[in-house]
Amino acid sequence: MDYNERAMVLHREWQGKIEVTARAAVDTKEALSVAYTPGVAEPCLAIQREPALSFSLTRRWNLVAVVTDGTAVLGLGDIGPEAGMPVMEGKCVLFKAFGGVDAFPLCIRSHDVDEIVNTVALLAGSFGGINLEDISAPRCFEIERRLKARCDIPIFHDDQHGTAIVTAAAMLGALRLTGRTLAEQSAVVCGAGAAGIAVTRLLMGMGLGSVILCDRQGAIYEGRPGLTAEKARMAALSNREGRRGTLADAMKGADVFIGVSGPGIVTGEMIKSMKPNPIVFAMSNPTPEIWPAEALKAGASVVGTGRSDFPNQINNVLAFPGVFRGALDARAKDITDEMKLAAVHAIAGLISDEELSADYIIPEPFDKRVAPAVAKAVFTAAKGAAMEGFTSSL
Repeated sequence: MDYNERAMVLHREWQGKIEVTARAAVDTKEALSVAYTPGVAEPCLAIQREPALSFSLTRRWNLVAVVTDGTAVLGLGDIGPEAGMPVMEGKCVLFKAFGGVDAFPLCIRSHDVDEIVNTVALLAGSFGGINLEDISAPRCFEIERRLKARCDIPIFHDDQHGTAIVTAAAMLGALRLTGRTLAEQSAVVCGAGAAGIAVTRLLMGMGLGSVILCDRQGAIYEGRPGLTAEKARMAALSNREGRRGTLADAMKGADVFIGVSGPGIVTGEMIKSMKPNPIVFAMSNPTPEIWPAEALKAGASVVGTGRSDFPNQINNVLAFPGVFRGALDARAKDITDEMKLAAVHAIAGLISDEELSADYIIPEPFDKRVAPAVAKAVFTAAKGAAMEGFTSSL
């Protein structure tokens, strides 16, 4: 039985991967009177007087909404909100298993940005944070921006920022292994959707020397006809030499290739055209842009993918549970660039110089040190203070 067949069998058996369980007993008349009426009136009135008490008198402090419209689910595309539900439930399981965070899926039957933003904003008072998931670009950028402006809780699009955090952590490991600095590197990022743009922005903010962002038409540059608003913004920031041409043209002489695009679009010859000993992160799932063996044969010094059956899996589960754990514990109103950068260094810093190797530049997803380390770092960045008094529920 392969994974697909087994998944169908188990999903029928599970009938949902998450459930709601009660924390309050209602097994006596007295218990019912405290958990529900008449006793519940007192915390209700307390929250009415001071809404922030909703974080200490309800489960809101630990509850995240996983929100999708079903337009960019895994590699399946626009399959609709109901069809995206198994993925959103899976995400909720990961939140709980790796971060101790309660999460609930909200699958919205709309492609309209206004409707999605308004729906989530109106429900924000029930949650401590919002994780946007599998919403197609470029709408995802506007949805995140507008929700950040309207909500007073963290809004985090994991396809963007989770991917960027883990990719940057892997990059720091690869650079440390090969004795390079980020400022010296020239990179090509293939894929100009949510993940590719966020990866490019974060690495540039960390000091990446130069970067060319590519989409299906090749290199993105200022003045290229037909650019979306988001790609036009990136064109103004990246590819300062104005290079044009195909992905193969862009990769010539580059130090780093990062793929968040599609299967099999990079060849060994394209790797050979890069500078000696390039770093290659081919993260398309399930089939990478180039298979690790082919990239290594062509001269790559370090290879990472999004798959669990190869070394150096660049997996978002290393980021989002700890990021939300730290943000929720700090009662943060936003997840800032400083918090993301703190998460990057927390992940990268878990591998000692003695452990570092071409097959181990980033912790594995089941490394139990990761989520607490990320939570602690994010909490500190959120508070902007020393760790004194840090207490995580993780």
